[in-house]
Amino acid sequence: MQKNTKPRIVFMGTPDFAVPSLRILLDNGFDVAGVVTATDKWGGRGKQQLLQSAVKRFAVERGLPVLQPEKLKDPQFLEQLAALDANLQVIVAFRMLPEAVWRMPALGAFNLHGSLLPRYRGAAPINWAVINGDTETGVTTFFLNSEIDTGDLLFQERMTIGPDDTAGDVHDRMMELGAQTVLKTVQAIENQSYTLQKQDEGQASKAPKIFHETCQINFRQSAAEVHNFIRGLSPYPAAWTMLEGEELKILRSSPATGTPPVAPGMFFTDQKSWLRYATNDGWVEVLELQLQGRRRMSIADFMKGYRFR
Repeated sequence: MQKNTKPRIVFMGTPDFAVPSLRILLDNGFDVAGVVTATDKWGGRGKQQLLQSAVKRFAVERGLPVLQPEKLKDPQFLEQLAALDANLQVIVAFRMLPEAVWRMPALGAFNLHGSLLPRYRGAAPINWAVINGDTETGVTTFFLNSEIDTGDLLFQERMTIGPDDTAGDVHDRMMELGAQTVLKTVQAIENQSYTLQKQDEGQASKAPKIFHETCQINFRQSAAEVHNFIRGLSPYPAAWTMLEGEELKILRSSPATGTPPVAPGMFFTDQKSWLRYATNDGWVEVLELQLQGRRRMSIADFMKGYRFR
């Protein structure tokens, strides 16, 4: 690699988390040859509307070519990708790439990951950091290789997690920090001003994908652990329990000590202003919730309209 090789970029990403990273590259004058994103999906009320990804909507606004392959190994897609004549791939919140894709550009392919690798390799690093009660997380850029989230590190930037931060709070701050780190990484690649670092496998941990069934709250844990679980899954996919036979998503909570007069998992309420669930060492007070079939609301609004049986 020669110094000051001007990057010609293909950007790959799908959700709103990726949009600031694409925007900052364009706003700083980098040549984005095209964008690769997810296919349009049917959604909305009754799934009658064809929805575009956040990255596609932004790319179209900026007049960028957009590729939306169903299969990344499709020969037609690989031809279209090669025809963009890019020498660098920037990946932010996209799916795992086959080797035929990430080996294509001369300057390499790097990914932005929402943790301080090698911690929290996998699909849900923000969620697991909050669930585990971490007080610090960050972002990492690294060159892709054949094993997911294991490539050589480029840059890392740290950020704090507050005691009541939800995964959504961390996500929103992280996507801006991530954009700055993507810009820093592209500038360093352009100037060949970086030093690669191997990941320490002894420090590696997993952040597997989260499913609805694994979001059920285990009230046999401590109040602090339950609180962390709730905020680590808020706003999506959301931790849930049952309230009088209906699924209740808890989106914000507050832990409290004390000796509950009921078993873990049972609720206690004055039927006017507060709702608490017992844990093995105290309470978790519900602050924001969403009952099955209803909208998201504060506990105050919920208690005005709900009648306990």
